[in-house]
Order: sequence, then structure tokens, then C-alpha cells
Amino acid sequence: VQLVESGGGSVQAGGSLRLSCVASGNTTSHNCMGWFRQVPGKEREGVAAISTGDGSTYYNDSLKGRFTISLDNAKNTVHLQMNNLKPEDTAMYYCAAKESWGKWFDPQAYTYWGQGTQVTVS
Repeated sequence: VQLVESGGGSVQAGGSLRLSCVASGNTTSHNCMGWFRQVPGKEREGVAAISTGDGSTYYNDSLKGRFTISLDNAKNTVHLQMNNLKPEDTAMYYCAAKESWGKWFDPQAYTYWGQGTQVTVS
């Protein structure tokens, strides 16, 4: 499975961005896709995850309400809509996929990773 993110950029506080992640290859092998973010010097943090089967969504409680994850199965694409962005949201955002169930925000549980897209909020 190959994952390619897009949609990052620079935005002012209070603004919005929509990240996209397109999956290619053996996409039937993954049951969950997630978004993570990382700031240099800190651990990778889970943002949101979605089941590719039934569309169940899972959110980092601290971000719930501002971020929304969605899935377009026909296009093998997962989106992350980010609203009311804050400077502390500045990070590299990564898309990830895994076959297993659960452990939605454990980076070690994910097998496939994209290269990331930078989000900068000023």
C-alpha cells in the first residue's frame, strides 16, 4: 500500500485546511486509516482514525470538534478537515494504514505510512 498526502500549507489562526491521502496498491489489505502529526523533538501524535469497513471514526479527544476525518472508498482517499486551526496545530501530518483492529492512535500499530504534509499555522 502506498499513501500520498496533500493539502498542507500555511494558514492563519482560525483558518481551515483539508488534507487528503490517496491510497494505492493492495488497498484491500488495510482496515483502518489514520492521521498522525509530529513536531520535531516530540512523539508522533494520533489525530483521527477511520474504519474502512463501516466508516467508524475515532478522534483524539483534545481535537474532537475541530477536526473531521472522512473516507471516500470509491477513490481510496481519506480526508482530514481541520477547522479553527491554532498555532499549536503546526506539525507534519502523516497518513497511515493498518490491517489490525483497535489501537487507533498507536503509531507502532500502523504498517503503512505516507511521507507527510506540512501544516503551519501562524
